[in-house]
Amino acid sequence: MIKVAIILLGLSIIASSQSSAQSLKRVGFIDLPGPKGQRFDYLTMDDEDHYLLSAHLGPGILYIIDVRTNSLVKAIPGLPGITGVEYIPGLHKAYTSDWGEEKIGIVDLRQMKLLKRLPTAEKPNGSAYASGFGKIYVSDTIGKAVAIVDVSKEEIVKTLNFDSETGMPQYDSVAKRVYVNLRSTNEIAEINPSTDTVTGKYPVPGCQYNHGMAVDSEHHRAFLLCNANRTLTVLALDTHKALARLPLPQGADVVKYDPGLRRAYAACSSGFISVVQEDDSEHFRKLEDVPVQKLVHSLAVDTATHRVYVPEQQEDGSPVARIIIYEPSPTP
Repeated sequence: MIKVAIILLGLSIIASSQSSAQSLKRVGFIDLPGPKGQRFDYLTMDDEDHYLLSAHLGPGILYIIDVRTNSLVKAIPGLPGITGVEYIPGLHKAYTSDWGEEKIGIVDLRQMKLLKRLPTAEKPNGSAYASGFGKIYVSDTIGKAVAIVDVSKEEIVKTLNFDSETGMPQYDSVAKRVYVNLRSTNEIAEINPSTDTVTGKYPVPGCQYNHGMAVDSEHHRAFLLCNANRTLTVLALDTHKALARLPLPQGADVVKYDPGLRRAYAACSSGFISVVQEDDSEHFRKLEDVPVQKLVHSLAVDTATHRVYVPEQQEDGSPVARIIIYEPSPTP
C-alpha cells in the first residue's frame, strides 16, 4: 500500500505540473548585430510588412526584423538613446523617440533610412498613433508634456503640458480618445484627438507611479503598471473605476494587450513576464509570472500569430543582443 501511495503521489505531482504548464513557451530566438549587453527599449509591430521594429537604446539602433523568416532586414543606426518606436500604417514609416538628442525621428521603411528629426521636450519616450486622425502622440516624460505630430506634414503641431511626468500614451480606437499616464500624480489624462484638448484627468485608485499602459479598445479597459506599489490595475475608461488590482514582480515597465486571446503581458526587469487573462469585461485574473532573463522590461505582441517577442541584453549573466520568441499556450 505504501508503494502504491508513493506511485500515486508521483503521478499526482506530474499531473499537477502539467496542469500548470506555462502560458508562454520559448520557441526560438533572433541574434542581432548590435553590441551585446546594452539596454533595449520599446518594440512594435508593422503588420503590413510583417516587420518587428525593435529599439536598441544603448547603441541607438532601430532593428527591422521580418517575423515570417525571423531574420534581420536592416539595422538603422544614428538614433541616439532610442526609446519608443511607433509604426504608421499606410505610410510605411516609423516614428522613434530619441532621448539622446531630445528629438523624434522619422524613418522610411521603404528606403530603410532616417528622413527627418523633430526637436521636442525632454526625454521623448512612449508613443501612440491615432489612426483616422493622422497624428502620433509622443510622451516627453521628463519634459512633462505630450508632443503631437501630424504625420502628413511630418511636423509637431501642438504640445500639451502637464503638472506631472508623462508615462505611456495609448489610443482607444473605439472611443476615439488618447489616454496618457500622469505618473507623478497617479492619474490618466484624456485627450480628444479631433481638437487636441485635454477633456479630463482621472485618478487611478490604488495605483502609484503609473507608467506602462495597454488598452482594450473594444471594452474600454486600460491595463496600467503601477511601479511604486508593484500592481497591475485594470481601469474602466468609461466609468473611471478600478476593476482589478493584481500583484506584479519588481521592475514592471511595458505592458501589451492581445485582443484575440484577451491577454495582457507585463515585462518586469526582475526576470518575469506577468500574464493576465481577461475573462470578460469585468473579470480579470493573473495566470502566472513566466520566468525570463533579468533586465527584460519590454515586449511586443503579433496579434496575427499571437507570438510574443522579447529583447534580451543578457543570458544567465552573459551579455547578448537578441530577440526571444514565445508561443502562447492555452489558458491554464
